[in-house]
Amino acid sequence: MKTLRQAVLILLASAAMGGGTLMLNACTSARADTPNTGADRAAAPTAGAEWPLTGGDTAGTWYSALADINETNAATLGYAWSYDMGTERGQEATPLVVGGVMYTSGVWGNVYALDAATGALLWQYDPEVDGQWGRNACCDVVNRGVAYRDGTVFVASEDGRLHAIDAKTGKARWIADTIINHKQPYASTGAVILTKDAVVIGNAGADIGDGDLRGYISAWDIKTGAFKWRFFTVPPAPGQPFEHPELAMAAKSWGPNRDGRTQNGGTVWDGLSYDPETDQIVFGTGNASPYLRSADGVRHDDLFNASIIAVNAQSGRMNWYYQTTPGDEWDYDAVQKFVFANLTIAGQPRRVVMQACKNGFFYTLDLKTGKLLSADPFTYVNWAKGVDLATGRPLVTEHADYSKSPKNVYPSWAGGHTWNPMSFSPQTGLVYIPAIDAGNVLLNMKANGGSLTHLEGFFSSDGIFPDDLYDPAALKRVFGPLPAKDDLQKERPGVKLVREVLRAWDPVARKVVWERVTSQGVRGYDGGVLSTAGNLVFQGRGDGSLWIYNARTGAPIKTIQTGSHIMAAPMTYKIGGVQYVAVQAGYGGSGITFPIPPSSAAYANRNANRILVFKLGGSAVPMPDKRELPPYLPPPPLKASPALIARGEDKFTENCSRCHVLGTPGVTPDLSRLPPEVHASFNDIVLKGALAPMGMARFDDVVTKADVEAIHAYLIDQQRQGYQAQQSAKKASH
Repeated sequence: MKTLRQAVLILLASAAMGGGTLMLNACTSARADTPNTGADRAAAPTAGAEWPLTGGDTAGTWYSALADINETNAATLGYAWSYDMGTERGQEATPLVVGGVMYTSGVWGNVYALDAATGALLWQYDPEVDGQWGRNACCDVVNRGVAYRDGTVFVASEDGRLHAIDAKTGKARWIADTIINHKQPYASTGAVILTKDAVVIGNAGADIGDGDLRGYISAWDIKTGAFKWRFFTVPPAPGQPFEHPELAMAAKSWGPNRDGRTQNGGTVWDGLSYDPETDQIVFGTGNASPYLRSADGVRHDDLFNASIIAVNAQSGRMNWYYQTTPGDEWDYDAVQKFVFANLTIAGQPRRVVMQACKNGFFYTLDLKTGKLLSADPFTYVNWAKGVDLATGRPLVTEHADYSKSPKNVYPSWAGGHTWNPMSFSPQTGLVYIPAIDAGNVLLNMKANGGSLTHLEGFFSSDGIFPDDLYDPAALKRVFGPLPAKDDLQKERPGVKLVREVLRAWDPVARKVVWERVTSQGVRGYDGGVLSTAGNLVFQGRGDGSLWIYNARTGAPIKTIQTGSHIMAAPMTYKIGGVQYVAVQAGYGGSGITFPIPPSSAAYANRNANRILVFKLGGSAVPMPDKRELPPYLPPPPLKASPALIARGEDKFTENCSRCHVLGTPGVTPDLSRLPPEVHASFNDIVLKGALAPMGMARFDDVVTKADVEAIHAYLIDQQRQGYQAQQSAKKASH
């Protein structure tokens, strides 16, 4: 089973739905409406006793002024209470706490209201999403959080509907459909934001299908749900009218390669921010789709893909933009969460916006004008040797061109930093970044000689992590010749090719102050970060541990083993005189493509998705139930030829491995362990959607009956191999 297991370990689900590694040019910043600095401010509470906004405050700092838990006593932190969310699909939201109630979201956009002191469920809201929508989410049906204002909770469900929910009763006040075309693979997984009078949300889907959707954000009246405005991130097909003036400028940047058959992505799947001081929304856009598009051999900028954009919150018109990655071909989104701050740059006080971008560069821009102030690598980067501050453009290297032969490009498509929130402490002046220090072997599948030329989630490209399981020989038939691991290691001797690192970054001095390696060898899918006035930094890891560090030095203070994989960022609040720290736990998201890391302490446990809450003097965390893998059952008879089985492997890798892992624990079912009744209904499940209510959508528009028969033959063969190995192991043990 080695070949398949290696194949499905490929990063097939574009991290957090897209990437971004090239940078744009500060000189190409464009101005439309000027920011309305005189606008009335929306409520902007500071994260203290309550945690009223997704990032704690309107600046998105993931910082709390609470200090009851501090560097002198944090070693006594322990378990207070937990809530089982009843799923194993993955948790990426940070809860809110307002008025003694905790509000948060889970998969599909389910919303929960809990007593923040005890964890007692007050109500749960089900958005009733059709399971068919699950196929539209590149990185599973996760949700990154709710918003709260004046007794109403807001969430975007996975199918792109906005829900305004009464915070006391859990009943819907209004629902608005934000999707412009339900025939296209749109999905919404990001947290909504609130301006003074609107709810704003983007969407995902640029990696799905053949690049047949356009990104946009839309604003809806906060009281009624009535539509207000929409800002598209890429121009319409040639010859079609521009919905707003900025698109006419963007269209000039596309060149002759844009033929209208694809709509070219640029989705806004996360990272929306609102600054009440300027009354503007700042957001990043996703990768282009497909990646390799140029028909004339020239890389065009392709605005506004992989860009940072600021729009006036009232009109939806653009104030400024900055493109981080012109001509994106690396899956380098610019949707990572933003932090607003007041810094002294070159002796001048500045109101800035900061981002640790997926492309590996830390950007600091003037919040009012979009002027690029600095751009520095916060992790290892080889696709560009720097950014020209005069033009704002990246200085691209030969490593970036994988069109003719595979290249090990740093950062990987997963990014130097992805959706997991970073934190900024005004106390220390440091930004704490959950960095991914990993490259990936990028290849053009149409040119590399393998049996695959298309991969769902990557189009005709692919990015393979050279991790501890990397085996070029096992992957050669499907992907063509790949570089040997020893050759890749020569670029960075002694440094693991795949690892994750928590880095404390000084945005003024533009350097790393301290760092701690959090996983090595395979991606741990480690979590986001919280910092506090107690001189503490909190981060969860993929192995199930919650780490507490000294914020100034990075010295570890406490490690709490929870037994549950932690991807989301923690938060903290105070109620009844007690300060609590809370985090949602559960493996999933882009990790749906991968087995739970075997090095993880969470590997042995059921992937219980829980809200975990801690306090000083608390107890040990109750562990989830032990994982019980179903045994391999005797497979059905199989008379398929080796050629049909090989074709089935190709079709499985192309269409199914984005969600399903074989032979080892994962988030979705292991299709090499199917019971007889599923084998009997296999065609109906895949082609007719027999299990659509459970999230397994129909795929008759993607695969033929002959394709399904080949996939089924391949899975039966995998089950045969697994069953034989299982029986041999039993005999050997006796």
